[in-house]
Amino acid sequence: MIPDISFAIYPFTSGATAYVRELGVTIPDLLNKRVYDRVRARSMERVIQAIEGRIEKNVGTEIQAEIELLSYPVARIIISCIDDSYLIRRYALAESKAVYDSLKTEPKDFLIAMGAEFDMHVDLSDRGFDMHFTDYIRYAHRMHDPGWKLVNRRLHRGWVSLSTHEFTRLLLEAISDHIQHDLPLDIPSEICDALSKYVSAVNESLGTRKTEFDIKGAVCTEAFPPCIAHILARLQQGINLPHSARFAVTSFLLNIGMDVDGIVQMFGGSPDFDESRTRYQVEHIAGREYTAPGCDAMKTYGNCTGADTLCEGIKHPLNYYRIKKKAACPGSKKRP
Repeated sequence: MIPDISFAIYPFTSGATAYVRELGVTIPDLLNKRVYDRVRARSMERVIQAIEGRIEKNVGTEIQAEIELLSYPVARIIISCIDDSYLIRRYALAESKAVYDSLKTEPKDFLIAMGAEFDMHVDLSDRGFDMHFTDYIRYAHRMHDPGWKLVNRRLHRGWVSLSTHEFTRLLLEAISDHIQHDLPLDIPSEICDALSKYVSAVNESLGTRKTEFDIKGAVCTEAFPPCIAHILARLQQGINLPHSARFAVTSFLLNIGMDVDGIVQMFGGSPDFDESRTRYQVEHIAGREYTAPGCDAMKTYGNCTGADTLCEGIKHPLNYYRIKKKAACPGSKKRP
């Protein structure tokens, strides 16, 4: 019987890890004994759900909670056997998102204890929390909304004032980092062999997910300029993009004929993905018929990456696309 249900909800914590060790369940037990069949199946399901974008946890009963807890280390083994950077990033993001709703209901002292798991220096305050600016910068620097910039925060003697929502959001970043940086594990080949059917199933799901980034129709992906290809690669890896990069890739894809649904789907791997909000933003850009930023603007905002010889003398990514498309996709039809 699990003494604390939070171990199953937050399996990446030190308390959960210590409890699993105390159980005395060995890796060979988890991989081979029939009593753990459901744990292995759940481990595979857990990773596949992460690939699809969200892990659905079930801790309604003691047995379900124990399966959920034990599936976490086996899921990490499966991921390590595959050793794919996109999968690792996707899994870490999904695990952090999976606990968001639970974290929002936790008392403040629990949240502080969770922060301590990741060496966050945090105190309670009248507004919610005070976090030392060094820890704040460590996790908030990747937030691209201007409100997260340190110059726009309330700072007193080195401590940043945060609401409960803001602190919880930074906790998600810390959880994702913790899980991601701990993978892949060094797994012996015989263990991967023992999990081969689960590894194969995850690999199949991973391959399917990656093909979803292929743009269909008359769009010629081979003709994308390096800057756009780089932004799309970061999207595929689940990396949060600044607003300027999101606007650039969205307007570019709309300009060359991709539909709104396809573009919204491509943003699904973003850490802050909100489908309704993303659709609204894409439709807004489509409705205003914005033209994608030129090369000078791309350079100004730091989005000009990996320029090649064709970039020389070209002032706009759309010109690059039109020129290269003639050679890369000579049989493609023009837009009506």
